[in-house]
Amino acid sequence: MVGARHESDSGDRTFNGEPDEAFEALLRFLRDSRGFDFTGYKRTSLVRRVRHRMDQAGYQTFEEYLDVLQASADEFSALFNTILINVTAFFRDPPAWDFVRDHVIPTLLADRGPNDPIRVWSAGCASGEEAYSMAILLAEAVGPEAFRRRVKIYATDVDENALAAARAGHYSEKSLEAVPKELRDKYFEAGNGRFGFRKDLRRGVIFGRNDLVRDAPISRVDLLSCRNTLMYLNAETQRSVLDRLHFALAPQGVIFLGHAEMLLSHTDRFTAMDMDSRVFRKAPGSHTNMERHNLDRPQARHGDLSGLDPLRDMAFRTGPIPQIVVTGDDTVAMINEQAERIFGLSLRDVGRLLRDLEVSYRPIELRNYLEQAKAERRSAIIQDVQWQRAGSATTWYEVHVNPLIDTDNKAVGVSIAFFDVTTTRGLLDKVTEGSRQLESAYEELQSTNEELETTNEELQSTIEELETTNEELQSTNEELETMNEELQSTNDELHTINDALRERGIELDEARTFLGSLLTSIHLGVLVVDREMRVVVWNRGCEDLWGIRSDEAIGAPLGGLDSGLPMTEVKPLIGKAFVDADASEETVVEAMNRRGRTVSLRVTCRSFVENGAISGALLLMEAQG
Repeated sequence: MVGARHESDSGDRTFNGEPDEAFEALLRFLRDSRGFDFTGYKRTSLVRRVRHRMDQAGYQTFEEYLDVLQASADEFSALFNTILINVTAFFRDPPAWDFVRDHVIPTLLADRGPNDPIRVWSAGCASGEEAYSMAILLAEAVGPEAFRRRVKIYATDVDENALAAARAGHYSEKSLEAVPKELRDKYFEAGNGRFGFRKDLRRGVIFGRNDLVRDAPISRVDLLSCRNTLMYLNAETQRSVLDRLHFALAPQGVIFLGHAEMLLSHTDRFTAMDMDSRVFRKAPGSHTNMERHNLDRPQARHGDLSGLDPLRDMAFRTGPIPQIVVTGDDTVAMINEQAERIFGLSLRDVGRLLRDLEVSYRPIELRNYLEQAKAERRSAIIQDVQWQRAGSATTWYEVHVNPLIDTDNKAVGVSIAFFDVTTTRGLLDKVTEGSRQLESAYEELQSTNEELETTNEELQSTIEELETTNEELQSTNEELETMNEELQSTNDELHTINDALRERGIELDEARTFLGSLLTSIHLGVLVVDREMRVVVWNRGCEDLWGIRSDEAIGAPLGGLDSGLPMTEVKPLIGKAFVDADASEETVVEAMNRRGRTVSLRVTCRSFVENGAISGALLLMEAQG
């Protein structure tokens, strides 16, 4: 992530009242002492993130915070993680990934031979989800075996912690929600509650540190994914990084950007394949300054170099190696003197079709090699080509057939060069004869060699066992680290739950105390029974009426209590309350109180409702007179 500052000059001078120079000094310290150059970031977002970390750590000024960074490596790590927000996911923005799967990758494969390598660069890969997403699509397109043989995915970032997580390649089930189940089962191996990317395909994904602003780009890239990174760049830094990314792409290479990024100001170097998906292709014949510096002829010239064409023609004509150049339609364009002398050609043959000349099939059939060079844009080397002219010794050649590609990646012709390897072949024959003489000595040494091979196999077996043990120890260490993280997370959750339960217990105690005080303060007798007629509530008023303590009454059947309450008259009221939630029955009964005196008692009975259902009956009892 790198960025720009768009504020006016007056707005750039201060950040929340502090001098701009104090903040710039902090950035220079990070660049010079830590190797991370954030000076190209957008100042608004960068200041906001640094401020956020300063507020968390309890510091007010940039000068004060700079002193802390100079003394604390841990605080620098915390700041670095705050600035670099590693937000990524598998197949993030699915429609764009569908376009890459259905159009970009098929086009890429169609432009290449079945055995040509495929190079992919995931720039700003964070914890690796994007690189592994690309690996899944390519493995689906070419098959796992061809993927292992042909595909290299270079995934880079500046955050070492994120790269460490990416190299491990283990993700939670929640992280894989965007991966279809059939692909998750095919490309991930479950273990210890996490999912690891397949080890045989993992070797094709290479993770490493690379700063897009400062480090050299990876070259000859067929597909470059750099999503949601360019939008943080200021204009100058963005141009510099785009030069590097443009240079990294092979001819007709594709760049895959994030949804918030555009290349409208760089249409001379990129053409849109799909604007909605933010997929662009390197424009034919486009070159950045970096490419011109590396690929064009030297810029510094000494003197006037006009009139080079005759000089080049003379150099070609007098070259020591027989050479023929044909155009894309098989017409002979150039023949040098050596080719004329050796193969009986002349300048009159220039302009004729190569297939009409004897050299097209003697000393070797050339036409198939020429068609292959033009179609596949690859050089071919034919060895051990024998040629014997009348009255002369046999000559051996190594024939080089090279396609001639213009700046638009079009095959405009083919160069055919004949390298004389007769001397080398004579030496080879002598070496072969010497080899035959050494065979007898070799047979004598073979027994000793077999013994050495046996010893070597035993050593190799021991080495393999040690490597296996080392891998198992490494795997165990990774599992223990994962388990430690999970235990730490569980411990934090338990602390949180414990605090919540403690707070809930306090609330329940307060509610229980309040309810007890409420029931005690009511001078009426308050009685609640459940549907089995067991006493649930027995307040102080009931104790005064009947002389039975609440701990004796609660949980006991109401009819089994030694009270003076006439159950024959009360039970019908309770029965109606069990049936009708809106019922409210009242009656006056004669009862015997705890002192043995007859009292006139007004009894009111209602349904006791919990969570919308009748769970019992509530009785209010008041002595009359």
